[in-house]
Amino acid sequence: MAALRLASFTLRPAAAAAASPSSGAAPRSASFARAARGLPSLRLAPPRRRRGDLARPRAAADAAAESYATALSEVAAENGTLEQTVSDLEKLEKIFADEAVVEFFDNPTVPREQKTELIDEIAKSSELQPHVVNFLNVVVDNFRAAIVPQIVAEFENVYNSLTGTEVATITSVVQLESQDLAQIAQHVQKMTGAQNVRLKTQLDPELIAGFTVQYGRDGSNLIDMSVRKQIEEISSEFELPAVTLEV
Repeated sequence: MAALRLASFTLRPAAAAAASPSSGAAPRSASFARAARGLPSLRLAPPRRRRGDLARPRAAADAAAESYATALSEVAAENGTLEQTVSDLEKLEKIFADEAVVEFFDNPTVPREQKTELIDEIAKSSELQPHVVNFLNVVVDNFRAAIVPQIVAEFENVYNSLTGTEVATITSVVQLESQDLAQIAQHVQKMTGAQNVRLKTQLDPELIAGFTVQYGRDGSNLIDMSVRKQIEEISSEFELPAVTLEV
Protein backbone atom coordinates (compact mmCIF):
# COMPACT_ATOMS: atom_id res chain seq x y z
CA MET A 1 0.00 0.00 0.00
CA ALA A 2 1.37 3.40 -0.93
CA ALA A 3 2.13 5.62 2.03
CA LEU A 4 0.40 8.95 2.26
CA ARG A 5 2.50 12.03 2.92
CA LEU A 6 1.22 15.48 3.74
CA ALA A 7 2.53 18.05 1.32
CA SER A 8 4.71 20.75 2.81
CA PHE A 9 2.28 23.58 2.25
CA THR A 10 -1.34 24.60 2.61
CA LEU A 11 -2.90 26.88 0.03
CA ARG A 12 -5.04 29.60 1.60
CA PRO A 13 -6.06 33.19 0.86
CA ALA A 14 -3.59 35.86 1.95
CA ALA A 15 -6.14 37.41 4.32
CA ALA A 16 -6.74 34.11 6.06
CA ALA A 17 -3.04 33.47 6.39
CA ALA A 18 -2.48 36.87 7.95
CA ALA A 19 -5.28 36.31 10.43
CA SER A 20 -3.99 32.90 11.61
CA PRO A 21 -2.16 32.87 14.96
CA SER A 22 1.62 32.64 14.88
CA SER A 23 3.15 29.28 15.65
CA GLY A 24 5.15 30.81 18.49
CA ALA A 25 2.10 31.95 20.43
CA ALA A 26 1.48 29.95 23.57
CA PRO A 27 -2.02 28.41 23.46
CA ARG A 28 -4.36 28.58 26.41
CA SER A 29 -4.33 25.40 28.43
CA ALA A 30 -7.22 23.01 27.97
CA SER A 31 -7.68 19.44 29.12
CA PHE A 32 -8.75 16.77 26.65
CA ALA A 33 -9.59 14.54 29.57
CA ARG A 34 -12.14 17.13 30.73
CA ALA A 35 -13.66 17.48 27.26
CA ALA A 36 -13.65 13.71 26.75
CA ARG A 37 -15.70 12.81 29.81
CA GLY A 38 -18.34 10.27 28.97
CA LEU A 39 -16.61 8.92 25.87
CA PRO A 40 -17.39 5.26 25.25
CA SER A 41 -14.82 2.72 26.43
CA LEU A 42 -14.14 -0.78 25.16
CA ARG A 43 -16.39 -3.47 26.59
CA LEU A 44 -14.08 -6.33 27.49
CA ALA A 45 -16.85 -8.91 27.91
CA PRO A 46 -19.36 -8.28 25.11
CA PRO A 47 -22.70 -10.08 25.15
CA ARG A 48 -23.23 -13.08 22.91
CA ARG A 49 -23.64 -11.91 19.34
CA ARG A 50 -26.99 -12.61 17.71
CA ARG A 51 -28.05 -12.73 14.10
CA GLY A 52 -28.00 -9.24 12.60
CA ASP A 53 -25.43 -8.00 15.12
CA LEU A 54 -22.39 -8.26 12.83
CA ALA A 55 -22.65 -4.62 11.73
CA ARG A 56 -22.98 -3.26 15.26
CA PRO A 57 -19.26 -3.29 16.24
CA ARG A 58 -18.39 -1.21 13.18
CA ALA A 59 -21.21 1.24 13.87
CA ALA A 60 -20.12 1.50 17.51
CA ALA A 61 -16.52 2.14 16.45
CA ASP A 62 -17.64 4.86 14.02
CA ALA A 63 -19.71 6.52 16.73
CA ALA A 64 -16.81 6.33 19.20
CA ALA A 65 -14.37 7.79 16.66
CA GLU A 66 -16.73 10.68 15.99
CA SER A 67 -17.06 11.34 19.73
CA TYR A 68 -13.30 11.40 20.27
CA ALA A 69 -12.74 13.60 17.22
CA THR A 70 -15.43 16.07 18.29
CA ALA A 71 -14.02 16.33 21.82
CA LEU A 72 -10.49 16.85 20.51
CA SER A 73 -11.60 19.44 17.96
CA GLU A 74 -13.31 21.43 20.70
CA VAL A 75 -10.09 21.54 22.72
CA ALA A 76 -8.01 22.43 19.64
CA ALA A 77 -10.44 25.18 18.64
CA GLU A 78 -10.36 26.58 22.18
CA ASN A 79 -6.55 26.57 22.10
CA GLY A 80 -6.39 27.98 18.60
CA THR A 81 -4.30 24.97 17.52
CA LEU A 82 -6.44 23.23 14.90
CA GLU A 83 -3.66 23.32 12.31
CA GLN A 84 -1.05 21.90 14.67
CA THR A 85 -3.47 19.29 16.00
CA VAL A 86 -4.35 17.88 12.59
CA SER A 87 -0.61 17.64 11.92
CA ASP A 88 -0.07 15.78 15.22
CA LEU A 89 -2.87 13.36 14.39
CA GLU A 90 -1.35 12.57 11.01
CA LYS A 91 1.83 11.56 12.85
CA LEU A 92 -0.21 9.30 15.14
CA GLU A 93 -2.02 7.81 12.17
CA LYS A 94 1.28 6.58 10.73
CA ILE A 95 2.38 5.16 14.09
CA PHE A 96 -0.91 3.35 14.72
CA ALA A 97 -0.94 1.90 11.22
CA ASP A 98 1.44 -0.66 12.74
CA GLU A 99 -0.70 -3.52 14.05
CA ALA A 100 1.92 -4.32 16.69
CA VAL A 101 1.45 -0.87 18.23
CA VAL A 102 -2.32 -1.27 18.31
CA GLU A 103 -2.11 -4.74 19.84
CA PHE A 104 0.31 -3.50 22.50
CA PHE A 105 -1.94 -0.64 23.62
CA ASP A 106 -5.18 -2.61 23.43
CA ASN A 107 -3.79 -5.60 25.31
CA PRO A 108 -5.27 -5.50 28.86
CA THR A 109 -2.46 -7.71 30.19
CA VAL A 110 0.25 -5.14 29.38
CA PRO A 111 1.01 -3.04 32.49
CA ARG A 112 -0.10 0.58 32.25
CA GLU A 113 3.41 1.70 33.21
CA GLN A 114 4.81 0.14 30.02
CA LYS A 115 2.15 1.84 27.93
CA THR A 116 2.95 5.16 29.61
CA GLU A 117 6.62 4.76 28.71
CA LEU A 118 5.77 4.21 25.04
CA ILE A 119 3.32 7.14 25.01
CA ASP A 120 6.03 9.39 26.46
CA GLU A 121 8.45 8.17 23.79
CA ILE A 122 5.92 8.83 21.01
CA ALA A 123 5.09 12.27 22.42
CA LYS A 124 8.75 13.25 22.57
CA SER A 125 9.83 11.89 19.18
CA SER A 126 6.75 13.31 17.40
CA GLU A 127 6.76 16.59 19.37
CA LEU A 128 3.07 16.23 20.22
CA GLN A 129 1.15 19.02 21.91
CA PRO A 130 0.10 18.42 25.54
CA HIS A 131 -3.61 18.11 24.74
CA VAL A 132 -2.85 15.55 22.03
CA VAL A 133 -0.83 13.55 24.55
CA ASN A 134 -3.80 13.74 26.93
CA PHE A 135 -6.03 12.54 24.10
CA LEU A 136 -3.71 9.60 23.45
CA ASN A 137 -3.75 8.64 27.13
CA VAL A 138 -7.56 8.64 27.19
CA VAL A 139 -7.67 6.49 24.05
CA VAL A 140 -5.25 4.00 25.58
CA ASP A 141 -7.07 3.95 28.93
CA ASN A 142 -10.27 3.06 27.08
CA PHE A 143 -8.58 0.40 24.90
CA ARG A 144 -9.45 2.29 21.72
CA ALA A 145 -6.09 2.22 19.92
CA ALA A 146 -7.63 0.25 17.03
CA ILE A 147 -9.85 3.17 16.02
CA VAL A 148 -7.13 5.84 15.95
CA PRO A 149 -7.18 5.93 12.10
CA GLN A 150 -10.97 6.47 12.22
CA ILE A 151 -10.57 9.21 14.82
CA VAL A 152 -8.02 10.93 12.57
CA ALA A 153 -10.37 10.73 9.58
CA GLU A 154 -13.26 12.14 11.62
CA PHE A 155 -11.08 14.94 13.00
CA GLU A 156 -9.97 15.87 9.49
CA ASN A 157 -13.63 16.09 8.45
CA VAL A 158 -14.33 18.44 11.36
CA TYR A 159 -11.18 20.45 10.63
CA ASN A 160 -12.05 20.76 6.94
CA SER A 161 -15.57 21.90 7.79
CA LEU A 162 -14.41 24.50 10.32
CA THR A 163 -11.70 25.94 8.09
CA GLY A 164 -13.33 25.60 4.66
CA THR A 165 -10.55 23.24 3.56
CA GLU A 166 -10.56 20.85 0.62
CA VAL A 167 -8.18 17.88 0.86
CA ALA A 168 -6.75 16.50 -2.38
CA THR A 169 -4.66 13.34 -2.71
CA ILE A 170 -2.11 13.39 -5.51
CA THR A 171 -0.77 10.08 -6.77
CA SER A 172 2.29 10.10 -9.02
CA VAL A 173 5.19 7.89 -10.06
CA VAL A 174 7.81 10.26 -8.64
CA GLN A 175 7.47 13.04 -6.10
CA LEU A 176 6.26 16.21 -7.81
CA GLU A 177 8.04 19.55 -7.43
CA SER A 178 6.61 22.19 -5.08
CA GLN A 179 5.63 24.48 -7.96
CA ASP A 180 3.70 21.62 -9.60
CA LEU A 181 1.86 20.90 -6.34
CA ALA A 182 1.04 24.60 -5.98
CA GLN A 183 -0.49 24.70 -9.46
CA ILE A 184 -2.58 21.61 -8.71
CA ALA A 185 -3.73 23.14 -5.42
CA GLN A 186 -4.77 26.34 -7.20
CA HIS A 187 -6.70 24.31 -9.78
CA VAL A 188 -8.53 22.33 -7.07
CA GLN A 189 -9.30 25.55 -5.22
CA LYS A 190 -10.73 27.09 -8.39
CA MET A 191 -12.91 24.05 -9.10
CA THR A 192 -14.23 23.63 -5.56
CA GLY A 193 -14.33 27.23 -4.33
CA ALA A 194 -12.62 26.10 -1.09
CA GLN A 195 -10.98 28.69 1.14
CA ASN A 196 -7.98 26.41 1.71
CA VAL A 197 -6.51 23.38 -0.03
CA ARG A 198 -4.37 20.76 1.71
CA LEU A 199 -2.48 18.24 -0.37
CA LYS A 200 -1.49 14.68 0.44
CA THR A 201 0.86 12.83 -1.88
CA GLN A 202 1.53 9.17 -2.56
CA LEU A 203 3.60 7.24 -5.08
CA ASP A 204 2.33 4.53 -7.43
CA PRO A 205 4.71 3.20 -10.12
CA GLU A 206 1.82 1.48 -11.92
CA LEU A 207 0.72 4.87 -13.28
CA ILE A 208 3.80 4.68 -15.58
CA ALA A 209 3.93 8.52 -15.75
CA GLY A 210 1.73 11.52 -14.98
CA PHE A 211 -0.48 11.80 -11.91
CA THR A 212 -4.01 11.56 -10.54
CA VAL A 213 -5.83 13.91 -8.17
CA GLN A 214 -8.63 12.75 -5.88
CA TYR A 215 -10.70 15.28 -3.96
CA GLY A 216 -14.15 15.71 -2.47
CA ARG A 217 -15.58 13.77 0.46
CA ASP A 218 -14.11 10.25 0.45
CA GLY A 219 -12.16 11.11 -2.72
CA SER A 220 -15.27 10.88 -4.86
CA ASN A 221 -13.88 13.17 -7.60
CA LEU A 222 -10.96 12.12 -9.77
CA ILE A 223 -8.69 13.90 -12.25
CA ASP A 224 -6.65 11.26 -14.10
CA MET A 225 -3.64 12.62 -16.01
CA SER A 226 -1.69 9.35 -15.92
CA VAL A 227 -0.12 7.58 -18.88
CA ARG A 228 -1.84 4.39 -17.73
CA LYS A 229 -5.20 6.05 -18.26
CA GLN A 230 -4.18 7.24 -21.72
CA ILE A 231 -3.03 3.73 -22.65
CA GLU A 232 -6.33 2.28 -21.45
CA GLU A 233 -8.27 4.80 -23.55
CA ILE A 234 -6.15 4.11 -26.65
CA SER A 235 -6.51 0.36 -26.15
CA SER A 236 -10.27 0.66 -25.89
CA GLU A 237 -10.40 2.58 -29.19
CA PHE A 238 -8.60 -0.23 -30.99
CA GLU A 239 -10.73 -3.01 -29.56
CA LEU A 240 -12.43 -4.89 -32.38
CA PRO A 241 -15.85 -6.46 -32.03
CA ALA A 242 -15.99 -10.24 -31.95
CA VAL A 243 -16.55 -11.74 -35.38
CA THR A 244 -18.22 -15.11 -35.91
CA LEU A 245 -16.90 -16.96 -38.97
CA GLU A 246 -19.23 -19.25 -40.85
CA VAL A 247 -17.76 -22.57 -41.83
